[in-house]
Amino acid sequence: MTTSESANPEPSPAERPRLAQGREHVVATVDEIPPGSSKVVPIGRHGVGVYNVNGTFYAIANYCPHEGGPLCAGRARGRTVVDESVPGDAVMVRDKEFIYCPWHQWGFELATGTTAVKPEWSIRTYPVRVVGDDVVVMA
Repeated sequence: MTTSESANPEPSPAERPRLAQGREHVVATVDEIPPGSSKVVPIGRHGVGVYNVNGTFYAIANYCPHEGGPLCAGRARGRTVVDESVPGDAVMVRDKEFIYCPWHQWGFELATGTTAVKPEWSIRTYPVRVVGDDVVVMA
C-alpha cells in the first residue's frame, strides 16, 4: 500500500447503503455544507442533493425528469433574465438558487422544484431544518 492509499477508502455513492425514505435523516453538520456548496446523500433510489444558499438549506431529488440525468451533478447558479434598463442585455439573478442538469441544462428552483422549461415536470423537494449543528432532511 502506498502512502496515498487509505486502509479504509471512502465508499463510492453506489456502494454506500441507502437510507430509508419517509423519515428524518441527519445528513451533515452545518460546517460540512458551507454557503455555496452542496452534498448528495443516499436517500431513496436516486439520492437527494442538499444545498446551502446563503445560510438557507434546501433538499431536492437527484433526478432530472427530462431523461433521468443525475440532476445534482450539475451546477447551482442563478437565473438569466432580461435587463429592461439595457435593451438586448440580460443579468443573472438569485445566485445559486437553481440547479441545472448536466445533461441538457434544464434548470430547477431549489426551493420549489419547479422548472420553467416544462412546469408539469417539476421535481420533488424535501423539508430541511437545522437542529443544533446538524442538517436534518425529511425524505
